[in-house]
Amino acid sequence: MQKSKQAPGLTGMRAFTLIWLGQFLSFIGTGMSRFAISLWAWELTGQATALALVQFFAAAPTILLSPLAGALADRWNRKLVMMISDLAAGLSTIALLLLSWNGTLEIWHVYAASAFAGAFEAFQFPAYSAAITTMVDKKQYARTSAMLGLANAASNIIAPIGAAALYGLIQLNGILLIDVVSFIFGVGVLFFVYIPSPRKSQDGIDSQGGIFQEATYGFRYIWRRKPLFSVQMVFFWGNLLFAFVIVLLNPYILARTGNDEVTLSLVSATMGLGGVLGGIALTAWGGPKRRINGVLLGFLVWGIFGALMLGLSQSLIGWVIGVFIGNACGPLINASNQAIWQSKVPPDVQGKVFAVRRIIAQVTFPLASFIAGPLADYIFEPAMQPGGALVPIFGGLVGSGPGAGMGLLFVLVGIAQIVVVAAAYSLPIIREVEDRIQDFEDGPSEEAEPAIQVA
Repeated sequence: MQKSKQAPGLTGMRAFTLIWLGQFLSFIGTGMSRFAISLWAWELTGQATALALVQFFAAAPTILLSPLAGALADRWNRKLVMMISDLAAGLSTIALLLLSWNGTLEIWHVYAASAFAGAFEAFQFPAYSAAITTMVDKKQYARTSAMLGLANAASNIIAPIGAAALYGLIQLNGILLIDVVSFIFGVGVLFFVYIPSPRKSQDGIDSQGGIFQEATYGFRYIWRRKPLFSVQMVFFWGNLLFAFVIVLLNPYILARTGNDEVTLSLVSATMGLGGVLGGIALTAWGGPKRRINGVLLGFLVWGIFGALMLGLSQSLIGWVIGVFIGNACGPLINASNQAIWQSKVPPDVQGKVFAVRRIIAQVTFPLASFIAGPLADYIFEPAMQPGGALVPIFGGLVGSGPGAGMGLLFVLVGIAQIVVVAAAYSLPIIREVEDRIQDFEDGPSEEAEPAIQVA
């Protein structure tokens, strides 16, 4: 009987925890640089459209390249894919740092850097998600997703407060430098973990072929499984509505407060705190037994507080309550959904399938980025200024003046979100998704991915 080879590096939850720590620090650096760039862009242009376009150029390449990225993530060493995608994000930050240092940074440079990083981010999500599936037990799927959400949420507390505190002292250059250091750590920890290759499944064998066939396999896989497709449509509409709020949140707060960056940092940090506490609770709990209930309940609460209340409020206390409760549901939504997909889709095709999931869910962000800014700047904001066409109808709800038009948009988004959840829960194909689609068969990994040695 042959002895099993010792894994070259940390394994299981210990390996995941090390990756989690690296991502946490990287999230902080990235969050600080994005916050600082938002302040810089608002000071330069004073338009919501400029901030929205930064998100558009970041998201569009991710969506366009995701099918190809998913196919390649299943073919290639997933650890290497993860490292390259992180490295590309760091290079885009270095480019912005050099331009800013020389005093030649312009808004189009930010668009270009965002597009470059977004192109490689297309590879990151399917590689990370599929790697985690092979690293930990199935019962840990919701917990690991919650931990990643916790890292992201915690960074949303630290990043805006840190960036706001340091922006006046070290300016954009210093904050971009912090981001560079954080991504170096995030890449470095990947050298010390072991990521098994997935066990071959019949779906994996069926998916093999030319690159075009493999790139489109995820679309066919999801379309043929109508319960999973229906759940993803819930995410499409939920994310589209959520994206409207995220795209306009910074200009909304800045417009309401007369460019008060401290208030903006407090709202952003409170939003992160909600995500942190929600993530901690879900990490300890493990999530509901019926994952779909977590998805729908989370979207419902977010619609009420994270959109409706946010738009109706005209003061800091209302904003922080709304974003705190709304964002506390983020880990519940994402971890519950991720656990459904990780348990239903064979690991050796998760790169392809998860890449398409990302397209369906994330195409909403460039759509919202492209629509929300002009909609706010040229329609809703002018209509909600004193004497505007919509003030007699909605002025009693959201007031009038700078930011009122965006507030009205948030109210409409919240109402739409409630309607989406009610419609989804009324459909058995969505409500019973976990019964209608069987879990993939468990089995050991066939072989390890080649280790990456430290030089």
